[in-house]
Amino acid sequence: MRVIAGKFRSRLLQAPRGVATRPTSDRLRETLFSVLGPRVEGSRFVDLYAGSGAVGIEAISRGADFVWFAEDARPAVAAMRANLSALKIAGGFALEDRGVGKLLQSLVAKERAADIVFLDPPYEDAEEYESTLKFLARNHAAALADGAVVVAEHARKQPLEARYSVLERTRVLEQGDAALSFYSVSL
Repeated sequence: MRVIAGKFRSRLLQAPRGVATRPTSDRLRETLFSVLGPRVEGSRFVDLYAGSGAVGIEAISRGADFVWFAEDARPAVAAMRANLSALKIAGGFALEDRGVGKLLQSLVAKERAADIVFLDPPYEDAEEYESTLKFLARNHAAALADGAVVVAEHARKQPLEARYSVLERTRVLEQGDAALSFYSVSL
């Protein structure tokens, strides 16, 4: 696993030990950031179920202004901290190691609206997808900036809903066994 582009291009990243975390492949990350393009630079980026932190680190490498990471699995948090340390990333990010719910509640309470939200829970955990997307839809005014995009990585054979209240799917990209569903606020 490596950083695809930007300031930390080609630098290797550590994955958590064990099989509990499924890192987003280099190829899928490259596709994701190709689609997001220039909107990453200067953005407020949220990496939910962050695992090794590869997606958020890619955002930092490509010029995101600030990245919030949420992950509660100890091996993944350790790998993420090791990756941030190895790349000498000392600022421009926050790591919530008590999980996604804590980070989302904090962002809403402080009205820190994100420009890009990426979520990648375990593929088999449909409840995590649904609860996270519904939370973002319910709290869109505080959690999402105008024109924000929410991207969910999921199993290709387990498609997500086309709409979660005000979050409407605008695009689906499939690659191997994985898919990326893109959502935006549609009132």
